[in-house]
Amino acid sequence: MPTIMTMRGFLTSPPGSPSTVVCSIGVTCAAALALPLLSLPAAAAPAGPSEAGAPGGTRSLPLAPLTRERVLGTAPEQGLYRPNGEHFSLVGVVWDDPDAELHGRVQVRTRSAKTRKWSAWQDVETHNADHGADPGTAERDARRVRGATAPLWVGDSDGVDVLVRGVSGGVRGGHTVEPGPPLPYGLRLELVDPGEEAPPEGVPADAPRTGPHMDAARAASAANMDIAGFGVLEIPALGRRATERELARLDGPVRAKPYIGPRPRIVTRRGWGADESLRERGFVYTKQAKAAFVHHTASGNKYTCAQAPSVIRSIYRYHVTGMGWRDLGYNFLVDKCGTIYEGRAGGVAKAVLGAHTRGFNSNSTGIAVIGSYGATKPPGAAVTAIARLTAWKLGLYGADPRGKTYLTSGGGNLYPKGKNVRLNVISGHRDGFATECPGKRLYAKLGTARSSAARYQGR
Repeated sequence: MPTIMTMRGFLTSPPGSPSTVVCSIGVTCAAALALPLLSLPAAAAPAGPSEAGAPGGTRSLPLAPLTRERVLGTAPEQGLYRPNGEHFSLVGVVWDDPDAELHGRVQVRTRSAKTRKWSAWQDVETHNADHGADPGTAERDARRVRGATAPLWVGDSDGVDVLVRGVSGGVRGGHTVEPGPPLPYGLRLELVDPGEEAPPEGVPADAPRTGPHMDAARAASAANMDIAGFGVLEIPALGRRATERELARLDGPVRAKPYIGPRPRIVTRRGWGADESLRERGFVYTKQAKAAFVHHTASGNKYTCAQAPSVIRSIYRYHVTGMGWRDLGYNFLVDKCGTIYEGRAGGVAKAVLGAHTRGFNSNSTGIAVIGSYGATKPPGAAVTAIARLTAWKLGLYGADPRGKTYLTSGGGNLYPKGKNVRLNVISGHRDGFATECPGKRLYAKLGTARSSAARYQGR
């Protein structure tokens, strides 16, 4: 069982702690495409029990083959039409085998709970295999882990229409004669309701004041007690000198001149309303944070900054209940207004093992900007937040944001397991795994983030 580290000496890994785990988050969300409306089966009763009474919940609904005549060589298709149902704000599609790839396209349209109008069809990013734990780790090999698309934020909705279309078969002599690859087995639509309010102390409102729910909430708060008070909603910003004094008190590995940026304000898990009963107990650490990988969540840009905590609660639920991870994959998240949020539990100043960059989760930290930034320019406030966060976080471990470092690959589609790879201290997800993440527009801003972070560090 991983141990919880607090107070002094947190910058080193506890004896026997794992050194690797999982990966990251998706690719850009493609542009919407108008398709003819098809006759899709209405959803039956939900497969799992309802989470009524909890602060939010997830409905997992099986997809079914379309009810129309099949022609040899046409693309396999599954779908679901649910015009009336419970409220949800985020959707995604999961399947049983995490190693199976969805060859094709996933599109959804949703009905607004406020206006009762249906949206246009939207694409859901299907290339999501770069998110998940590294092969051979406990988190990756857990029996509950599933394959999945990226999540898509759709806002408060009460109706959904989803179409999964595979790839058409081969062509011979001008005619399609062979079937395309099958769709993954066990396709299910995940409808995630983030809940309207943050639960008291990060647990369901009707949970007992003692027991495992409360213990998990207390543990998450206690993990930050080396730099903040117990149970705080946010960790306040510090000035440069106060940050340097804090670093000296923490007794970390930095012994030379402390090149560290002022600590930024960080909203804690309790601050954004994490239901701590969802995640696995205990925390897993690596030795240090030598590098930061920048991501985008590929969940779309149709959210307000006031909705950001709801988006994070939704992604958290999707990662844990939908995809089967032990916790939220990212170590930190940043919204379009530049607010920084604590991600995976275990302490924002500690080297918490995340699930953000497949093959390079060990000795790194993952930062995800909420949204899709393939075609959309990232807000300046978000880029500044990346710079401020990395100047502080990497400064805790003596890393120069403008420099290079070596990380050992845990296995992926760019570097084989065991290869020592030279990477930028601030890298994009695509630098460690062949993916579009963090989107070409955000990736283009990483140079600015590096130089700004170094300046914040006083270099």
